[in-house]
Amino acid sequence: MNTDGQNTDDTHRITVGGTAGTDPYDVLIGRQLLGSLPKLIGARARRVAVIHPEALAETGEVLRQDLADQGYEAVAVQVPNAEEAKTAEVAAYCWKALGQTGFTRTDVIIGVGGGATTDLAGFVAASWLRGVRWIAVPTTVLGMVDAAVGGKTGINTAEGKNLVGAFHPPSAVLCDLAALASLHVHDYVSGLAEIVKAGFIADPVILELIEKDPAAARTPDGPHTTELLCRSIQVKADVVSGDLKEAGRREVLNYGHTLAHAIEKNERYEWRHGAAVSVGMVFAAELGRIAGRLDDATADRHRDVLTSVGLPVTYRGDQWPKLLETMKVDKKSRGDLLRFIVLEGLARPAVLEGPDPAMLLAAHAEVAA
Repeated sequence: MNTDGQNTDDTHRITVGGTAGTDPYDVLIGRQLLGSLPKLIGARARRVAVIHPEALAETGEVLRQDLADQGYEAVAVQVPNAEEAKTAEVAAYCWKALGQTGFTRTDVIIGVGGGATTDLAGFVAASWLRGVRWIAVPTTVLGMVDAAVGGKTGINTAEGKNLVGAFHPPSAVLCDLAALASLHVHDYVSGLAEIVKAGFIADPVILELIEKDPAAARTPDGPHTTELLCRSIQVKADVVSGDLKEAGRREVLNYGHTLAHAIEKNERYEWRHGAAVSVGMVFAAELGRIAGRLDDATADRHRDVLTSVGLPVTYRGDQWPKLLETMKVDKKSRGDLLRFIVLEGLARPAVLEGPDPAMLLAAHAEVAA
């Protein structure tokens, strides 16, 4: 990742509107973006903490040194890779690092890495001194189109994913496309699940671009990569700008996630998030079809689009009792009442509350391997 370049003319800027007392912020998509960090950090900050995963140790150190050269007291805080970072123990380790460096309310945290890292960095920022500024520098497709945008931060517990967290939007999000070139193909494809989700709930052009050339969609060198990212980020920005704390419309972003989170927990977070979301969307599509809300063509299109880019659409059938119990404690539930986002047509998401157990079982049968 380039840490000393300037914004190029082809940088795209998407503004996420402020709500519930928060300020608006920009998501920048392009290349050579990290040169804008000092301006975003500002003159009031003296200290900067760069939270990064072990896999990006070199990037974290380069970024720390660059900020130190700019006059900041910069420290790199290395955390475990992927979901292993999202624990109370790792958060406490980060708090200790902030305390030892004398972090104040005018200082800034930078989270550089995938979605798990930005989730953790945002939660640490939300909880330190009851809230300090942070900047997200996502380095994966999933981080760029989903985790880093919207202000949801959190960590996992033994009982489930993201059950402990806070709504704490970043000051800015920098999506440097050069970072995607080093992603393993499976990690890149995993992130496509969230892009496909945005297509089904709000922007069908996304689906058309993928269907036009699925092989090209699987690589950062594809002709539509930037457009797919920008359209997906715009969908999320449009939704969260009016509903930061999921009091209304934001719930549609959970399409496919109720079952997905249960699968992730059941697999001890060894499944990629996007893979679980892919199965979750097929399940939600079947649930919508069985409930009489979704037409056959749109339901079938889920499986076609997802398999075309190499995402899974089935999961172990014998795990249904465990999955059902986990879904009952999902943060989207209301008491013991399960809630699912389903479609009533393309780009027409709606809530299905308390579906009959027989409907759930029938929908699960369609994704059972």
